[in-house]
Amino acid sequence: PVEKPRMVEMLLNLAPAAISGVAVEKVETVDGVKYYLNDGSWLLIRPSGTEPVLRVYAEAPNDNRVKALLGFGEEMAAKA
Repeated sequence: PVEKPRMVEMLLNLAPAAISGVAVEKVETVDGVKYYLNDGSWLLIRPSGTEPVLRVYAEAPNDNRVKALLGFGEEMAAKA
């Protein structure tokens, strides 16, 4: 499985000031790494509890924004 402390450290080192042109307001590391953006959307990258993979979740006002966030998250997960 993905080692959570190592993954969190790597994602924090890669932490962007903005994602898809929207500023990151806050970062939490409670359950992986969760980026809160100033448009109310968020992106969460966390290790699976049952498989040796990273999971990527996002919430945003519209489908296009969700797709953009998920794409960005998948790129970051591949680097972690």
